[in-house]
Order: sequence, then structure tokens, then C-alpha cells
Amino acid sequence: MKHDRERCVLYCRVSTEKEAQEVSLERQQEELITMAAELNLEVATVFTEKHSGFDIDRDGLLSLLDYVRDEKINIILIQDETRLGRGNARMAVLHLLTKMGASVYSHTDNGPINLNEMDTMMLEILSIVEEYQRKLHNAKIKRGMKRAVREGYRPERNLKNRDKAEGRERIEVPITEIVSLRDKGLTYEEITEVLKGLGHDISKATVHRRYKEYEREQEA
Repeated sequence: MKHDRERCVLYCRVSTEKEAQEVSLERQQEELITMAAELNLEVATVFTEKHSGFDIDRDGLLSLLDYVRDEKINIILIQDETRLGRGNARMAVLHLLTKMGASVYSHTDNGPINLNEMDTMMLEILSIVEEYQRKLHNAKIKRGMKRAVREGYRPERNLKNRDKAEGRERIEVPITEIVSLRDKGLTYEEITEVLKGLGHDISKATVHRRYKEYEREQEA
């Protein structure tokens, strides 16, 4: 569906169930609807909740994040920055929304929220750390794969036959590959990284457990 105006979502939050807070919730929504009209934005939906801002596990917030991602929403309107959260929770939410490419506008700032220098620096640090975590993860996969290939493992055989595997066993726990890589001297961590590089969603604990099960089956 084509929209003539850019869409936004409204997020309103109060911390308690008190009657005074209910009035505050209604006022927030009214102010943000007016603000959206002044900015010529179409209100796609409104999320409201009564929950502490120090918690990250909030139904309204989680629904908001899902909606922003799924509906490609670029603007979120809030009364003030504390509505998103307080303390570390606020920074975590801001970081997630930044990753989604969404901008946060507040009624208090009458436009994009005005972050202080410390907040801006913290968001930059979070982005840098996350980028290096991805690089380290990819480097571990690459290192594990190189060692496996040096020891004679041929990942192309796995890739050619993956779509031919029947049932869930090969997809979730490729025991043949686990045994083959273990026989070539790879550690459980290295085996896990190689299998993740091949598209298997598997943990080191699962790799270790299934290999030990295999050993017991062979001894029986």
C-alpha cells in the first residue's frame, strides 16, 4: 500500500497503575497526535503501557520494536526521552532503534530528541563494539574452516547435499560432520564455528553432547 505521508508510531508510557498516571497516558497520546499532525506525519498505530522504565522486558516496547522492524517505520514519537526507558534500558532501546534506522522525536524537543554528548558517545561506542564482535565472530568461523580444510574436510560436499537431507536430524545436529571434524583434531568450539559457517544453528554444548552420545553408541 502506498502512503502519501510518512508514517510514524506513537509510544506512550507511565510507570504505575495510579489514576493520575492514566490521565498522563491520555495526555501523552493527545499531545503526540497533535505533534504528528503538525509534522504532517501519518500515525500508523499507538503503543501504550504502564510499566517501569528501568525494565527492558515490556510488552508495549517489544511490540513497538517488532512493528517498527516489520512495517519499516522510520519515526517514533514520544513525550520525552524517559518514556523509552531509564538508565541502561533507555540506551539499549535507543541503540536498537538506531540500528533499525528509526529516528525518535520527542514532544519536549519538538523534533528529534536532543541527546547530550555522553549519550551520543555511548551510542557510538555500542556501535563500534557490536561491529568488532561481528568481525571477531566471522574471524573465528574463518579460522575454524581453514583448519578443517587443512585437515582434509571438504565443506563443498556438505553444501551440495544439504537440501537433500531428510528429517530434522541433519539440519539441527549434523553428527556425521561433527564426528568427521572431531577425528581431524578440531576442538568443540572450532567444530561449532565451522558448522555455523555452513548455516547450522548449533551450540558448542550441543556439539559436545552429541559427540559424547556418538562415542557411547559406538562402545555399546
